[in-house]
Amino acid sequence: MEDIIIFHTNDLHSHLENWPKIRRYLTLQKKKYTEAGKTVLTVDLGDFIDRWHPLTEATDGQANIALMNEVDYDAATIGNNEGVGNSKEQLNQLYDHADFPVLLGNLFDLTTHQAPAWTSSYKIIETKEQTKIGLIALTAPFPLTYAPNGWEIRSIKEVLPQLIREVQPKCDILVLMSHLGIDEDLKIANAFPEINVLLGSHTHHLFKYGEKINGTQLSAAGKFGNYIGEVQLSVDKGQIIQSGAKAIATAELPTLVQDQKEIDDYLTLGHHLLKTKKIAKIPHSLLSDLNAEHPLMVTALKALKEKGQTEVAILNNGLFLTDIPKGIVNADQLHEALPHPMHLIRVTLSGHDLVRMVKEMEKNRDYLRKFPIMGMGFRGKVFGELYYDGLAYNKQKEEVLWNHRPIELESNYTFTTIDHFMFIPFFPTIELAGSVDFIFPEFLRTVLGNYLKTHYPIL
Repeated sequence: MEDIIIFHTNDLHSHLENWPKIRRYLTLQKKKYTEAGKTVLTVDLGDFIDRWHPLTEATDGQANIALMNEVDYDAATIGNNEGVGNSKEQLNQLYDHADFPVLLGNLFDLTTHQAPAWTSSYKIIETKEQTKIGLIALTAPFPLTYAPNGWEIRSIKEVLPQLIREVQPKCDILVLMSHLGIDEDLKIANAFPEINVLLGSHTHHLFKYGEKINGTQLSAAGKFGNYIGEVQLSVDKGQIIQSGAKAIATAELPTLVQDQKEIDDYLTLGHHLLKTKKIAKIPHSLLSDLNAEHPLMVTALKALKEKGQTEVAILNNGLFLTDIPKGIVNADQLHEALPHPMHLIRVTLSGHDLVRMVKEMEKNRDYLRKFPIMGMGFRGKVFGELYYDGLAYNKQKEEVLWNHRPIELESNYTFTTIDHFMFIPFFPTIELAGSVDFIFPEFLRTVLGNYLKTHYPIL
């Protein structure tokens, strides 16, 4: 009989305020269990990094990987924050100094159709009792956002059956590290009894005491490092005799005096590094104001039009969280003002559909003004006011004007906005009727920074 423990972290999203406790717990528990003769594995399920944190932004996630190296992970996979929140070049370099393998079975180069060199499709770990544990991993497939970045992301049905056929004969216990979300996890557990353990993430779901479906042991540990996942397996001659899972609340773990200084130091270093990156010198302050079309909004709309090469741009002022004062602009100011991991999109609609979209926006305008947006890349508080540049709506006549001219219903019109507008449910015409081009790899703040650098260079 053999006891196997699998610890997992997931969806930390650079919430490093929990990291000292997590690192300490994983290190001490591994030592304790190992001394008791148990086999211990530690894995991360993706979205460990998130560019809202200044240290992640300043180091392109390299600081996060250095933290992961402190814990002695046996394997990790990626989430969409690693996969879509980085340019292809940044992702290809992200794990250069990782002391652990990155497992991923559904990401391929869009041109060569080969898996990236920094990934492996599986890993086999053999315990001292000769039990072979097979680890495989999949991340959530978002073709719309992976493809513009030069990646081919394949669906579960395209890769999982073959992956199981390849790995299962080589192991006694098959573990899926899933960054697919709870709905997909439940489908997989029901469809693939060959998977013995399914570690879940992406949708931030929490199984405090695990779940069992169709003989598969499921575990999920929420988000932001609020919990650490633990799976316990009792194994005899390669067969699981008993299994269970739990989520350990980090809030209930002991805090040491030095923890807060460490947490603060991560922020301080991140801000310092970003402040050293000088971008532009502006002659007037770019103020943000939820109650007016402020200079920062006006400038950002111009930046969108220039980057998207369109006559019209649309944004909401809830995106802008701080002012950018007159003088030298640095990367820290842009990051503070626009922490959202949002990309630009270029949307083409027929005149008829454009009118419908504008009416959707006007219908929801008052409701959205103070509406608290959660998720879909938004890192602010409320959606705020909608603003158009090059577009106008005459409420009395119910008429949409494109650069002061009436819309021709049979003509096509192209404008630039952010991908967030496509993901939230308030403007469905964008997704249902629009021809959408994602503009990668820059985030909104980078687009604004490049615009300022071009028009207000540091001389």
